Amino acid sequence: MEAAELRVGFVGAGRMAGGLARGLLRAGKVPASSILASAPSDKNLDTWRESGCRTTHCNLEVLQESTLVFLATKPHILPAVLQEIRPAVGPHHIVVSLAAGVTLQTLQRLLPAGTKVLRLMPNLPCVVQAGAMVFARGSGAGDGEAALLKSLLSSCGLCEEVPESYINIHTGLSGSGVAYVYLFAEALAEGAVKMGMPGGLASRIAAQTLLGAAKMMLETGEHPAKLRGDVCTPGGTTIHALHQLEKGALRATVMNAVEAATNRACDMAED
Repeated sequence: MEAAELRVGFVGAGRMAGGLARGLLRAGKVPASSILASAPSDKNLDTWRESGCRTTHCNLEVLQESTLVFLATKPHILPAVLQEIRPAVGPHHIVVSLAAGVTLQTLQRLLPAGTKVLRLMPNLPCVVQAGAMVFARGSGAGDGEAALLKSLLSSCGLCEEVPESYINIHTGLSGSGVAYVYLFAEALAEGAVKMGMPGGLASRIAAQTLLGAAKMMLETGEHPAKLRGDVCTPGGTTIHALHQLEKGALRATVMNAVEAATNRACDMAED
């Protein structure tokens, strides 16, 4: 199926769903007239209408009007939504769940047998088309569905197919990891403020520093340890600063944070 022929639906119209839709629109992957979003109230739908997308309060209408359907509801609501839409799901549908902690096994159990279902885990920067996403496919989804999803979502950032067991790790690394980076950026800027730089300027420089460092990692393919070593000179400012970070156990603390978030994601999947 060509992307231009797709009719894309979103059951749930929150921030993450809106970010994915904007990525599709900005990249010209799907025309706005081919996107339909549902939500129980108009609270989140106005911005969709402003983009030219169609909206509804009826989840079943999304299934009736779409071939690729993103399930973007809160996890605790999803089982009831699946029960509601199940009669309308057919063999022509590709169903993609964004709900954290809801496994492919659960999705396949609650949808008709053989449904082409995939599980996607995005992160918040998808809303500015700089996300990191991973997805896993259910038993009914083939190479064609996986390739289509990856092609479409490349407009929203990095998108990789992984075994489902990696999805909770991705949550700890990248889904929650965005918050770790914000905390580090805040600390960088506050350090500069302590030394006399205005806060606004410090925050902008901190953000650009993170952006530049990330771009170098992606474009050079170098291990971060190599890039870090390239910044250090014998007896210089950087090695003195890194010594302080090592004394504060930054590396171990961040590894512990990824582990804690991953374990919590696993616990949520079992609840």
